[in-house]
Amino acid sequence: MKMKVYVTRRIPEIGLKILREYCEVIYRDELAPPTRKELLDNIKDVDAIYCTLNERIDREVIDSSPRLKVVGTMSVGVDHIDIDYATSKGVYIVYTPGVLTETTADLAFALILSTARRVVETDRIIREGKWKLAWAPTMMLGYEVYGKTLGIIGLGRIGAAVARRAKGFRMKILYYDKIRREDLERELEIEFREIDDLLRESDFISIHVPLTNETRHLIGERELRLMKPTAILVNTSRGPVVDEKALVKALREGWIAGAGLDVFEEEPLPPTSPLIEMPNTVLTPHIGSATYDTRNRMAQYAAEGIIKVLKGEEPENLYNREVVKIRPLTKLID
Repeated sequence: MKMKVYVTRRIPEIGLKILREYCEVIYRDELAPPTRKELLDNIKDVDAIYCTLNERIDREVIDSSPRLKVVGTMSVGVDHIDIDYATSKGVYIVYTPGVLTETTADLAFALILSTARRVVETDRIIREGKWKLAWAPTMMLGYEVYGKTLGIIGLGRIGAAVARRAKGFRMKILYYDKIRREDLERELEIEFREIDDLLRESDFISIHVPLTNETRHLIGERELRLMKPTAILVNTSRGPVVDEKALVKALREGWIAGAGLDVFEEEPLPPTSPLIEMPNTVLTPHIGSATYDTRNRMAQYAAEGIIKVLKGEEPENLYNREVVKIRPLTKLID
């Protein structure tokens, strides 16, 4: 009898094809995520859950699925999964690191450029018929990127990829990470700074840390007040890393010049959010990995990880490697 996998929402076909070759697939072919009840009703007798960052895989979900062996998430972030509890119950977690690095770095740099040069704001002026004067010396002035200082918070795969792009703009690159990366310092000719010094010195700040208890509201009022009034903040990591109320205050009162945001504390961003009306923001709807190539690779990688676990093989994209000691792979196929 084939093992069962529940796929919580519509995914690229390549992922489904891989799953169907080995599993009985319960496929929810819907764009939106399932309701909580729908999720709980569909996982009672499955061996695997294929989810995305919008589905909360917590104790209730794990306990509701006594046959559960593996959760595969089509994301690099795993803050929507109770990793510790899953591990304690012998549930393997596979994710999609690496495959979205370059695509997300592209978007981070796009936000840097579009916020600095007011691209969205000026596009809107033309479309709304408000471009009345052909050219003027002081019209729609923005900030230069070339040769400026970029501060990167979190020098993992994506942070390093952003640094490589910044080299092409001859930027001075600073970074903060809880782990000193001397190998990358030499390779990329970048400099380590403690976070307060990085905030003070940088013209642009790009955030690339996972969401954890330590990083929640890592950037709050105190940190925003340290930044230059001409500085621009870019976040493509997770929304709660930035205290959004403090950011709104900083943008309104001119502590910083602007923000480019792909992630928010509440998603979708409520239509009442003050950020929407602010001309000094560029807002995108969590599209860091949203290219055809990358989403196909993510779908494939998560599916391959699930199948490997179900076959009793350790996948390279296993997140909680300590689970092997609690529930050895051989026990999964007994």
